[in-house]
Amino acid sequence: MRNLIVRPFLIAWHFLTAIPLNRAHHDPMPQELASSMSWYPVIGLILGGALAASDLVLSKLFSQGVVAVLLIIVLVILTRGLHQDGLADTLDGLAGGRSPAARLAIMRDGRIGAIGATGLILALGLRYAGLLAVPQVERFPILICMPAVGRWAMVVGAYAAPYARAEGGLAGPFLTHLTLRHVLMATLVLTGALIWLVDPLGALVSLGLAALLARACTAFCRRLLGGITGDTLGATNEIAEILFLVAGPLLLGI
Repeated sequence: MRNLIVRPFLIAWHFLTAIPLNRAHHDPMPQELASSMSWYPVIGLILGGALAASDLVLSKLFSQGVVAVLLIIVLVILTRGLHQDGLADTLDGLAGGRSPAARLAIMRDGRIGAIGATGLILALGLRYAGLLAVPQVERFPILICMPAVGRWAMVVGAYAAPYARAEGGLAGPFLTHLTLRHVLMATLVLTGALIWLVDPLGALVSLGLAALLARACTAFCRRLLGGITGDTLGATNEIAEILFLVAGPLLLGI
């Protein structure tokens, strides 16, 4: 039983962060990859805790503008910039190809194009502006919940979605074995955190917005790519995080 709990957590940790914990969990089975997605919001809450702690320390040393930049850097370092890369690749592919196959080929290219770079700059700019706009008294719950909302959106977006690449890829096993039970477990974790840190109504609105965004991104990618990929899930995470960051003060006001 302990292994059934610890192993999926460690698998999720290795996929979503740059901090190694245990090399024994680097070769997971496909079913374990899907099971690990139940832990995505937990990993997000841990990352959010690191952001909140960093904010507490950095705010005593620097201006709010500098702190906002440093918090973005902290999150990028902790996650290897995985989701920023997914956003840039997705934008390049969707904007540059005339067919699903051409778009997927562009997304696989490691080089970043003009559209991807522009989208990444705009996303980072929105993060910066959002962090500056969050009132001091509301920074703690928003910083903790923001990464969890983004990672939950990936789970919701991945459910019952086909993988876009016929030859398979890194995200394929996640999608093949992801079940409603995994989604519900992830939802239970995030719901509890939002109710505790925000409030019941704000939690409900947050979940609704993130779910709508995640499914909209999935539907859009299915139309243009024939399915989703790891890059499109990373883009979903980025958009959901930024939406929650920008709308967070309004949600807390509810």
